[in-house]
Amino acid sequence: MSAPEAVANGRTAGLQLPVIEPSGETPEQIEALQAEIRSLARSRNAVVLAHNYQRPEVQDVADYVGDSLGLSRQAAATPAEVILFCGVHFMAETAAILSPKKRVLLPDLRAGCSLAATITAEDVRRWKAKFPGYIAVGYVNTTAEVKAELDYCCTSGNALDVIDAIPANVGILFLPDFFLGSHVRRMRPDRRIEVWMGECHVHKGIRPEVLNKARATYPDAEVLVHPECGCAGQLIYSMGLGDIDPEGLHIASTEGMIRKVTERPAQRFIVATETGIMHRMRQIAPQKQFIPADPEAVCAFMKAITLPGVRDSLALDQYHVTVPPDIAARARRAIDRMVALG
Repeated sequence: MSAPEAVANGRTAGLQLPVIEPSGETPEQIEALQAEIRSLARSRNAVVLAHNYQRPEVQDVADYVGDSLGLSRQAAATPAEVILFCGVHFMAETAAILSPKKRVLLPDLRAGCSLAATITAEDVRRWKAKFPGYIAVGYVNTTAEVKAELDYCCTSGNALDVIDAIPANVGILFLPDFFLGSHVRRMRPDRRIEVWMGECHVHKGIRPEVLNKARATYPDAEVLVHPECGCAGQLIYSMGLGDIDPEGLHIASTEGMIRKVTERPAQRFIVATETGIMHRMRQIAPQKQFIPADPEAVCAFMKAITLPGVRDSLALDQYHVTVPPDIAARARRAIDRMVALG
């Protein structure tokens, strides 16, 4: 099975990174494509959703830009007949589960997720069998089949809210991201939490030494770190020991990072997550400077979505993402709990 076929069927095992192609369009061509996309969206009663990690020109044509939780809420609430999801496959699946009467389109079948590929539904069932009575909490970066085995979904923005909603005497299985799970364990040391050994290939690469180099170069900058990052655990540990001054260092979800940009008085920020988020940061705070902790922290899966692909998706009605009704019904319980929490 090829990588696109695997993604189309909701199975992300064995994904291959797509080659990131430069946009290649002139500013005039970008503007024309965006106008065409908006016209097609109006004619099809479609809403365009884009993740914070998308290409700048794709973010600019979207009706809503945000993180997984925010876009899930938009997908659940939209009156549109068509949801065009500029993100990766599990996000489109989530939209299809939340809006089963809507037509959900994904512009490129290569848009998988390396983190989602680290665990299968069978893995979850075997893990749960080893820890009877534990509650399974899964990051939203998972396939629909995995979500169907969960008790709760969560995002980096509401993971702690989900943990706090579970009775204190109950053990928790947290999957699939090891770094986010480790962050949760440090923040809730009194809880019994087992963590799956999965990771995002992009966030894994943002190591402490990479971030330390950026901090040495820009000592006046505040630091925004996504909890999926390989550097997050060491930062939290070092802060706990008193080796690092926590002032100006923020570990937050992508939407939490966006808020910090406007809330904090700092004029410079080092950003430790996928670099696509800095486009939105520059839009909301054009007077401030944003420095990538790692300029190579680019998700090829996210960047598989292009403006021509978005246009073709609306014009040709491709690619339709569906979830089998039995899996969708089971997965929806965990997703609904995620959407309902903070």
